[in-house]
Amino acid sequence: MTPVELSRTVLRAVRRAVDDGELHVAVPERVVVTAPGPGGCGDYATNVALQLAGPAGQPPRRVAEILRPHLVGADGVADVVVTGPGFINFSLLGSAPGALVEEILRRGPRYGHVDGAGGDVVQLHCPREVRAVVVMDVVARLLRSQGALVRGSCEGRPEADWEDVLGVRVDAYGRPGAPAPLDVNVRPVPAPSDPCPLGRDAGRWALLHPAAHDRPRITDEHLVQRETNPLFRVRYAHARTRALTRNAADLGFTSGGPRDAGDWGADRPDDGARDATDLGSTAEPTAPHTPGPLVTALADHPRILAAAAAHRAPDRLARHLVDVADAVLVLLPAVLPRGAEKPSAAHRARLALAEAAGAVLAGGLTLLGIDAPEHL
Repeated sequence: MTPVELSRTVLRAVRRAVDDGELHVAVPERVVVTAPGPGGCGDYATNVALQLAGPAGQPPRRVAEILRPHLVGADGVADVVVTGPGFINFSLLGSAPGALVEEILRRGPRYGHVDGAGGDVVQLHCPREVRAVVVMDVVARLLRSQGALVRGSCEGRPEADWEDVLGVRVDAYGRPGAPAPLDVNVRPVPAPSDPCPLGRDAGRWALLHPAAHDRPRITDEHLVQRETNPLFRVRYAHARTRALTRNAADLGFTSGGPRDAGDWGADRPDDGARDATDLGSTAEPTAPHTPGPLVTALADHPRILAAAAAHRAPDRLARHLVDVADAVLVLLPAVLPRGAEKPSAAHRARLALAEAAGAVLAGGLTLLGIDAPEHL
């Protein structure tokens, strides 16, 4: 069960409790499922009971206890535990990380995107300023990734360098007066200088990584090829995941690739299939850490995309990609066999996890309009 599927399971439980008269609340449109916090347990947790407590007029823990019977025994759920003031914790059947990795590899860079489009057109309008135009361009990409129809316009024609160097496009420009003037609804703090000398990738990152209310720094620090540069870490992490796939092939093994449910959990040392249950097998001497932070970051990616689109905040995605990169860089030394060590199911599973991280990094960079290099 993926986090998205678990979120839907929780929503169905809330609807059943409301239909049965146990809760008198409006059913929320979505429920956030994350890794358990301090004091939590299991694979995932949700604070939906705390959100519903006020409208329901009941203590959060009582709301959680009402929801628990509707969740116990749901498909894919092994156990449900209420902790703290009312957090609902889930232990899933089988391997939650394995199912997550399978989902990411199936979707590729489009993991976290919503299929299909519909509804009213979202009209974005920005001033004629380079940061505003770049932010609007990425906000439009994020909204489209969540199924929205988007039209972007600028108060004046963008400069040629903004289009040629930074790769931005707008659908229209000017100040139309009919049927009504457009309100500027994308207005980040302006850039203090021209980012075009940094080039497309570094220039965009310099404008997008800070929050909209923060003043961006347009300096050569974004071009530095060192770990102190967040953009370098993100792009380097992606390139390393691609290199691992090539290096593993040279050693005669792959992650196996998702095929069917029977293959996913099978340990077949001779055919390259990965064992999902080994995804967290870090007790071996070759694995110096647990992949928990990376799994958590990957599971959170759809929520980050939705929030970045809803709040028109590309910086949320940029910072999330840094978190994914930092988490996967810790994993990479344990992916390939060392010395005379033979490739095992654990190596194949770690390679699958690294490839999933690479897919998330590639998809996120593409939404930011930044290249995801195969080599770096």
